[in-house]
Amino acid sequence: MRYHFIGIKGSGMASLAEIVADRGDEVTGSDIEKYIFTQKPLEERGIPITGFDADNIHAGDTVIIGLAFDESNPEVKKALHTPGVKAYWYNEFLGELLRHYRSISVAGTHGKTTTTGMLAHVLSHVSPTGFLIGDGHGEMPKDAENFVLESCEFKRHFLAYHPDYAIITNVELDHVDYYRDMDDYCDAFVSFIHQVRKGIVYFGDDPYLPTFAYPVQAYAYGLSENNDVRAVHVEQRSDGMSFDILFHDEFYGHFDLPYVGQPLLYDSIGVIALGILLQIDAALLQESLKTFPGVHRRFVVEENGQNVYIDDYAHHPTAVRYMIEAARTKYPQRKVIALFKPDRYSRIAYFLDAFAQALDEADEVYLCDFPANAVPEPGVHVTIDDLAARCAKATVIKEDDAAAQMLAKRGPAVYLFMSSKDIYKLKNKLKNFQ
Repeated sequence: MRYHFIGIKGSGMASLAEIVADRGDEVTGSDIEKYIFTQKPLEERGIPITGFDADNIHAGDTVIIGLAFDESNPEVKKALHTPGVKAYWYNEFLGELLRHYRSISVAGTHGKTTTTGMLAHVLSHVSPTGFLIGDGHGEMPKDAENFVLESCEFKRHFLAYHPDYAIITNVELDHVDYYRDMDDYCDAFVSFIHQVRKGIVYFGDDPYLPTFAYPVQAYAYGLSENNDVRAVHVEQRSDGMSFDILFHDEFYGHFDLPYVGQPLLYDSIGVIALGILLQIDAALLQESLKTFPGVHRRFVVEENGQNVYIDDYAHHPTAVRYMIEAARTKYPQRKVIALFKPDRYSRIAYFLDAFAQALDEADEVYLCDFPANAVPEPGVHVTIDDLAARCAKATVIKEDDAAAQMLAKRGPAVYLFMSSKDIYKLKNKLKNFQ
């Protein structure tokens, strides 16, 4: 059977295409010509990628449609209206795939990608495990028993999934171009919770998650005393972190891990909590967590003499604040320069003051403009200059060689590049001048 992916370079679509190819099925895809980092693992698997063309769709194909597309795309129109073509939207096909494995969804506003990668790494030490991560990576061993997937709440897409287990990392209003308010946002998560079949672990220090009703076995995790799985004696150092885990107030195990920052602390506790739910040995959790290599574009560190370059997907003010804190923890004596490129106009407009406050935690702040293809949502009127005006330290720059040369002169420093878009290209330019 041939599977054709429309918009195959999208991060979730690329991951899913890799999974289908790993199963041994024939996979093709189409997308724009521009190079996107997600296509590298596709090319490594020999998956052909073409431009959009209705002739790519054939009777007998199974077609997976990226959620960014509609019938204005010639392939989508043909796939939806051609007899003999079985067409799925991305999340619909993924929901069908879950039924064949012990499935674990990772949902929440922040930390989904890292937690998914971390959990998949840990479970691979227990039994063969497939995964789908929002950084463009997916894998499915032919003998896989587990399937761990990042499950996004955008437009309630995760309601296509009925997983066996779930980790819910936190709930903080996002996607304000779709959700009316916090009640609407929480309603989506409550609906998702009621689709989980066997067990849930959730961040108990969140202001909202402990107030939800859980219809299956559920453990709360975090730092406060009310949690079922609790980290105590937490020590954050420049070279890592250590803590003890209590389960129902009884000592469960000691963990000494080689990464820093509050987000990775929370992610680790969440994975440990799910490990406890699945009755995984504490020593195995410790050893497998120690070797977690990280995921693409999440606090990825490169060092060059006295200069450090950190690339991260942060695109919400809470994530920006956590990344700056993590940079200071890892490099306590260094100047931190925050570089930020926004993605959605609605997100910046809604969180304008919160973004400004978070960015000003850095020593210097440089802002890049919205991507050229970003379109303001109806009724949204905001520019990059509006954000700069709210920041006490911000300067708006271009993403060219002149900006890279200027930034090079601001070193030595820790340069923290944050965006869901391609700000890493400016990082690569900067490296040429240092």
